[in-house]
Amino acid sequence: MKFAVMGGTGLIGSQVVAKLNAAGHEAVPHSLSTGTDVISGQGLAEAMVGIDVIVNLTNSPTFDEASPAFFRTSMENLLAEGQKAGVRHLVALSIVGVDQVPELPYYQAKTLQENLLTAGPIPYSIVRATQFMEFVDAILSWTTDGDTVRLPATPIQPIAAKDVADAVAEVAAGTPLEGIRNIGGPDVFPLDELGKIALAHRADGRKVVTDPTAGMFAAIKGDVLTDKNAHLAPTRFTDWLS
Repeated sequence: MKFAVMGGTGLIGSQVVAKLNAAGHEAVPHSLSTGTDVISGQGLAEAMVGIDVIVNLTNSPTFDEASPAFFRTSMENLLAEGQKAGVRHLVALSIVGVDQVPELPYYQAKTLQENLLTAGPIPYSIVRATQFMEFVDAILSWTTDGDTVRLPATPIQPIAAKDVADAVAEVAAGTPLEGIRNIGGPDVFPLDELGKIALAHRADGRKVVTDPTAGMFAAIKGDVLTDKNAHLAPTRFTDWLS
């Protein structure tokens, strides 16, 4: 099959392209750097020629109130051009529990993206992943003040980007789910504990202080960002750190 991987030069996209091509398919990466713009529409019609499956891994450049406009426009453009080209399957990557966090504009925006896809004219699949292990350092940096990192005890189920790419490639090469597949890492940690493990492994001198008001994840209620019944990936956080 032939795949158009939107956001195909990024962390997940580049690995999805490699996996699909290694499996004997033809996967073409598309991004701003290749001349394809999901917002203006530049290059989209050309990217759809002969395509069987669109894999949408594009992301908003911001995580604030501007993100809904990005996801609305990009999804509407992909659906319109994909339908014109006769695309048979559109896959989107989303977040476990995304529709249960109305307090965060970015999660509202991703929910909007899902809703547009499910109501659209192209058979679809949604892969919802838990938080990426690769983003732990960024999460720590958000709430670092000197030698102190303030983190809430929000339950997190970290998954390696490699495992996310495996799942996305598998779903993309299959029959449209017309629904959602949840994927997650094998273990659940309180975020503050996860921070302590990461810092200890790297002999980082910062100290984690538990603070239920600190950072974006303070807005999360309960364990909605985890799913013990998800398709569990094999990579453990401690092994990934090593």
